[in-house]
Amino acid sequence: MISRRHLIRSIGGLSALGVSTAAYGVGVEPVLRLRVTRYHPTPRQWPADLPLKIAVIADIHACDPWMSLERIEAIVDRTNALNADLIVLLGDYVAGIRQVTRIIPSSEWARVLADLKAPLGVHAVMGNHDYWDDKTVQRMGRGPTVAHRALEAAGIPVYENDAVRLTKDGRSFWLAGLGDQLAYYPAQRYRRLQRFGADDLAGTLAKVTDNAPIILLAHEPNIAARVPARVALQLSGHTHGGQVRLLGWSPAVPTQHGLRLAYGHLRLKCDVIISGGLGCSIMPVRVGVPPEIVEVTLGRGALAA
Repeated sequence: MISRRHLIRSIGGLSALGVSTAAYGVGVEPVLRLRVTRYHPTPRQWPADLPLKIAVIADIHACDPWMSLERIEAIVDRTNALNADLIVLLGDYVAGIRQVTRIIPSSEWARVLADLKAPLGVHAVMGNHDYWDDKTVQRMGRGPTVAHRALEAAGIPVYENDAVRLTKDGRSFWLAGLGDQLAYYPAQRYRRLQRFGADDLAGTLAKVTDNAPIILLAHEPNIAARVPARVALQLSGHTHGGQVRLLGWSPAVPTQHGLRLAYGHLRLKCDVIISGGLGCSIMPVRVGVPPEIVEVTLGRGALAA
């Protein structure tokens, strides 16, 4: 989890680099740059002869002026142009900062995301801000969130501790979506919660009924240390790559359980890919980690195609 203290400390460190760097971090990188970052992991649990291309969208944080509907439309067009077999949305669709000119209603950004197209569909999970922004869900201690309902109204299924069996070229695999691990974090202060996540890893994986490989969607990467080797690939967002990366280091993302789950491709019991995401949280600043759509290619056959 990116903490306000760590992020503010990181951004404060940029002062030595001058006003020009700060201006770039606010006005250029988070707004004008958009890249496609490609990974070609080779999980041992994934059949080499099962090609699959996945497009990953994470941490949109829709709001004006930082992530307008026009920018989301451009992200949708760029994602569709990848011609992926499968598109996954990793949560945090709602605004994560206060310095905005307009909060974009969930119904509006969901209608734009409805234009995403892939042969094996578009699939989503929720993020912490989607939960935190929904005061009714926080008070009641259960979902679905406004963002969840908006996506499903737009025809995009949302998975909360659930799994679906998909088929590509006559071969099957599982797509599992984890509930958010920080869903009720704000409510713990007044509800004395012993656990504040909506996640159930064991319950999610129990819904897998055969030996086909598994891809796990988990907004926060923190669960990676507990994900068993039965899973081939975990896809996560949340960290924004730290939003500030200096020489490949993200000071805003603390080490937890001996792991710095900040950005990129790691190999634990399963392969883990953490997207740098698209929007901003806490402050509208990105330096050294441009907004990105992630493309993941599995199987040797996909590389040859």
